[in-house]
Amino acid sequence: MTENFKTQNANNLVAIADQFAAWGEISSIHPLGNGNINDTFLVSLNNLNRGEQPFAPTRFVLQRINTQVFKSPQLVMQNMRILSEHVRERLQRMSLNRRWEIPHVILTREAQNYWQSADGGFWRAIAFIQGSESFETLQDVKQATEVGYALGMFHNLISDLPPDNLVDTLEGFHITPRYLQYYDKVLANTRPIDSAEINYCLNFVNERRAWADILEVAKSQGKLLLRLMHGDPKVNNVMFDETTGKAVSIVDLDTVKPGLVHYDIGDCLRSGCNRTGEETQQWESVHFEIDLCQGILQGYFAAAKAFLTENDCAYLYDAIRLIAFELGLRFFSDYLAGNVYFKVKHLQHNLDRALVQFKLTESIERQETTIRQLIRDFRVTVIN
Repeated sequence: MTENFKTQNANNLVAIADQFAAWGEISSIHPLGNGNINDTFLVSLNNLNRGEQPFAPTRFVLQRINTQVFKSPQLVMQNMRILSEHVRERLQRMSLNRRWEIPHVILTREAQNYWQSADGGFWRAIAFIQGSESFETLQDVKQATEVGYALGMFHNLISDLPPDNLVDTLEGFHITPRYLQYYDKVLANTRPIDSAEINYCLNFVNERRAWADILEVAKSQGKLLLRLMHGDPKVNNVMFDETTGKAVSIVDLDTVKPGLVHYDIGDCLRSGCNRTGEETQQWESVHFEIDLCQGILQGYFAAAKAFLTENDCAYLYDAIRLIAFELGLRFFSDYLAGNVYFKVKHLQHNLDRALVQFKLTESIERQETTIRQLIRDFRVTVIN
């Protein structure tokens, strides 16, 4: 939660949350997570009066959608309802031997799926996955396998939902060549200070710009299929059962849109295989952990084998490398532009984040042979 928002709106949160809490009284509201885009809170209720809602939750997630990022938040909510209804229907037809859920939209007292405050804020409520927790970094290979399973299960459940059924609410998102074009535009109107860190970033981008379009070219050639993707499958968006330790859900569905599942797989591995996390100050020690990569891929292939093609597997390494580079490029561009997109805690924050992602990219590149072999091994396992 930004300091400005905290100061101006803290007193209004209860009134806003109450628009969605028709079955109970609000007992507490606390900031939730550390997302870079939306303001997110966990709302707890007591004195429940569920009436016709016997399974209404004791807690729910309240969010103010960032309308500077999501220009059409109503369409975001439309996508969420279509997606969640489809997944719930799929789950009813499947015989899973484990718990798996999808967060559903909570309606307002007037049966709307969002509420707008007097200051124009766009608010929505989502069911909290009860008895679950998330982690900023992976603790071990077992957890990594569960994260891979979570993403693979999500892709599996939406693999038969036509991409055209959802609106693209973030055009250009995860289209690396567009981020490179934006970077060039920002750089042309900026005079970066002369420092070792900034010069490293400038050289890093220039040395890798030639392959920024590798996935988009493959898509245009028909080698990779347009499907629905999550858009932001970071480790902390996977929820784990507090008792069993197994993944039970993947949340933060704002960015679900037509695209390539490769962007999801790359982002999941980028996030999961860096034990130090993307906010570390020790960027020079960032390393891509092969054991965690193996765990994520194992879990993913086990859940997603029904729809993966040979071409899908052929471009997985490129996706892993590209997404770390892409996020670093976005952070660096935002730093040069004056920190206009991502939330920051200090002026150098986005530069620090860029350095972490670029170092991670270097580590991925050094281990290309090993990563490609892992992908081949799991591909063979799936075929057999």
